[in-house]
Amino acid sequence: MRTLALVIGLGIVTGLGACSGGSQLNNIKADQSGPDEFAILPTRALAMPPDLSMLPAPTPGGTNITDPTPQGDAVAALGGNPASLADQGIGAADQALVAQASRLGTDPQIRARLAQSDAEWRARNGRRPLERLFGTSAYLRAYAPMTLDAAAEQLRWQRAGAITSTAPAPVAR
Repeated sequence: MRTLALVIGLGIVTGLGACSGGSQLNNIKADQSGPDEFAILPTRALAMPPDLSMLPAPTPGGTNITDPTPQGDAVAALGGNPASLADQGIGAADQALVAQASRLGTDPQIRARLAQSDAEWRARNGRRPLERLFGTSAYLRAYAPMTLDAAAEQLRWQRAGAITSTAPAPVAR
């Protein structure tokens, strides 16, 4: 009888816990005392343009001239041209690099193939069933033999006489 009551109680608690989702404003982390004030961007002040022909045509789901544009505002604040954020293709300085990298052709499906190859490799070298059971990732464990020890590599280059002026001082082991 106690076991049945325990199972029913756990079922109720689990069911209520699944319903605890909500809007972004209700999801407050344990270390927060309130909602994230940086998640809310104020709109620009309404203003009448000098010429009404400058107003964009209204489009459902489109942007409004009072909508915030944080990236454009940041570029303008740093002295750049916000219009340069539009995709203008490959810059002149990078054209030679792109030509060299694509000289043998490119594979448009490379991301999907790499993701599939990575999943297959992790399935062979990771603990896939435990990964699913406990909701953890075997990614770091599976790739541990291939991981570069940054501090040891920096120390090796410094001992070889390479200039690493922007790198912090290595930690001795």
